Amino acid sequence: MQFNPPLIPGILIKRYKRFMVDVRLEGGEIITAHCPNTGAMLGLIEEGRRVGLSKSNDPKRKYAHTLEMIEEEGHFVGVNTQNPNKLVHEGLLNGFFPMLRGYDAVHKEVKINKESRLDFALTAVDQPTCYVEVKNVHYKKGTTAYFPDSVTERGQKHLRDLMVLRGEGARCVMLYIIQRDDVENFALADFIDPTYTKLAREAQEHGVEIYAFMARLALNAITLAREIPYARE
Repeated sequence: MQFNPPLIPGILIKRYKRFMVDVRLEGGEIITAHCPNTGAMLGLIEEGRRVGLSKSNDPKRKYAHTLEMIEEEGHFVGVNTQNPNKLVHEGLLNGFFPMLRGYDAVHKEVKINKESRLDFALTAVDQPTCYVEVKNVHYKKGTTAYFPDSVTERGQKHLRDLMVLRGEGARCVMLYIIQRDDVENFALADFIDPTYTKLAREAQEHGVEIYAFMARLALNAITLAREIPYARE
C-alpha cells in the first residue's frame, strides 16, 4: 500500500474529542487533523511523538489532513483503522495469504443480514464461501501485540456473526493486521475486554479460524510482512 505523495511528518501536540489531533508541522505551522481511530490508542497519544499525516485535496473536508501513523520507540505504528482493509484487499488479490488462496472472486463489505456487514467474502464454484473479518492492531505490551485496546461491542458482534455463518456451513476467518513491526506474537487482551476474548475462544471452538499478520510501516508505504504466532491461551 503506497502513499503517493509520502506522508507529511510532524510532531503530535494532543488528541481531543476522539477524532481530532493537533500537530506541529516542519516549519512550525500547527494544524488540526482527523484521527480515524475511535479506540483508546494506549501508549501512543503522547505529546512530542513523531507522526505521519496524509492530505486530501477534497474541498468538502473540514480537515484536509488525516493521522496515519505515530512513532513509538523508533518504530512507526499505524493508527488508521481503514488501512488494514486496504492491505488485506491487496493481499487477497495478490495471493499473499497462503491459507486464503484458491478462490475465484473477492467481494468487499458483504451484507450478511439486516444489521451486519463483514469485510470480505471469498467465493469459488467448488467450495463454501469464506467470510473474512479484519481488525486493526496497534497496542503492545513487551513483545506481544494485543487486540482490542478498549472494549469493542462491535467486535463482539462480528464474532457472533461469524459463529452463525460457520454453523450454516461457511468458512469463517478472523484476520488481525498488526500495524507495527516490533512484536513477536499476538494475543487477545482479556485484561481489557474479557467478553471479546471469551467470544473469540468460543468462535474457535466452532471452527472460526484466527490469524495474525504483521506489517512494516514507513512514510511512503505500509507493507504486509509475515504471519506471527497467535498465543491462544
